[in-house]
Amino acid sequence: MGRSLAQGVLLAILMVACASVQAQPLHWTLSADSTRYVEMHLLVQPWLRFNQSNPGTTVLDEPAASTVDIGLRRARIVVQSQVTERAYLYMQFGMNNFNSMVSQGGNRKLQAFLHDFFAEYRLTEHNELKLGGGLTITNGLSRFSQPSVSTIMPTDVPVMLQTTVDQIDEFSRKLSVTARGQIGPIDYRLALSDPFPITSSGQPPASIGPDAQFSPRGHSLQQQAYVIWQFRDHEPHETPYMAGTYLGKRSVFNIAAGAIRQPNATWRRTAEGDTVYDNLLMLGIESFFDAPISSNGTALSAYVGGFRLDYGQNYLRYNGLMNPATGQRSAGVTPTPITGYGPSYGNAYPMFGTGTAVYSQVGVYLPNTIGSAGILPYASVQAARWQKIDQWTMVYHAGCSLLLDGHTNKVSFDVEHRPTYGFDEADNIVRGDGRWQAVLQYQLAL
Repeated sequence: MGRSLAQGVLLAILMVACASVQAQPLHWTLSADSTRYVEMHLLVQPWLRFNQSNPGTTVLDEPAASTVDIGLRRARIVVQSQVTERAYLYMQFGMNNFNSMVSQGGNRKLQAFLHDFFAEYRLTEHNELKLGGGLTITNGLSRFSQPSVSTIMPTDVPVMLQTTVDQIDEFSRKLSVTARGQIGPIDYRLALSDPFPITSSGQPPASIGPDAQFSPRGHSLQQQAYVIWQFRDHEPHETPYMAGTYLGKRSVFNIAAGAIRQPNATWRRTAEGDTVYDNLLMLGIESFFDAPISSNGTALSAYVGGFRLDYGQNYLRYNGLMNPATGQRSAGVTPTPITGYGPSYGNAYPMFGTGTAVYSQVGVYLPNTIGSAGILPYASVQAARWQKIDQWTMVYHAGCSLLLDGHTNKVSFDVEHRPTYGFDEADNIVRGDGRWQAVLQYQLAL
């Protein structure tokens, strides 16, 4: 790990040395009063990462106790336009989780795809009611189900709250018709979504068994709702994306509740051989505080949310962000690695499941700490008690960002500790030793 940390420090120095340009979005006005416009944004988030591998992990059929990899966590192009006084268009194209181990059908060049293509019309004089449609991230449940990834406080979002990501959606986006708006202190969004079938996810669907899995049979629409009560400043309403932190530029205190429902979304087989379909139902309540706490611009950002996530009986899914590994061996590994619930090798952990979950994060923005650059130390914890595992799964993060030009130009360092699990000789799920991951990220957002 020492060599990888030295490489990370060197890369950070180079990033700081080269990061003197203050980026601005490309903007073209379409009217004399500038109310109609076309705007282009760019985002890139390269990673340098060290990871302690889960037990039995292999990379290209070779054992790998740890890995060092370089990748693009995200690379995006965004075009948005206020086409008329009331008509708005949003488009996003890009890729995610691109490292040397990634390919589709053996082709590493098939990674970029359309994230959003969404049109919206404002029916009222202000923002009381907007109706929209298209491929959009407008979601229920949580602000982190529709996050502005360029403004998040930690190096990454709690992907757990993008509950169906890449199973029945397009990286958390769905084909939807939406209604959203702000009425007094209330900010609301409603969506009727048409989920993609699990058979088009790019992976073979899991065979039916005693535990719930997304069903390849039948099709039903999904209903979503999310409502915020804003006690202080109103959050921006131009796009559906919700900010991670405002770095003291706003005084925000909210409470919110959200829900996602889809009938007969998953299926399973009983001991008697009967096929049973379960409804998907996600419920959440959360609170978000982000505001200056001193006259010099120091700001506190804090969030806590509690969630009841029901995919159906004993649903469980492993996931690892930009997984640096390719496989797993069980011979000689104790406890035996869990299989059948998604790839459990590399940096994966049981990220999604039926059960109860809590997520919380806190950070302090300290402006003008190193010259004009600010720093943002933070910590987060994700606690989930999945029905299948029946014990608390705890994932911890701590880190710090150097903000050279706010969120536009920043360097972040993050450390993660996650659990591992396996089967004992009686096929019971037991906890193994924890694993560490360290990420150095550079973000440039135009």
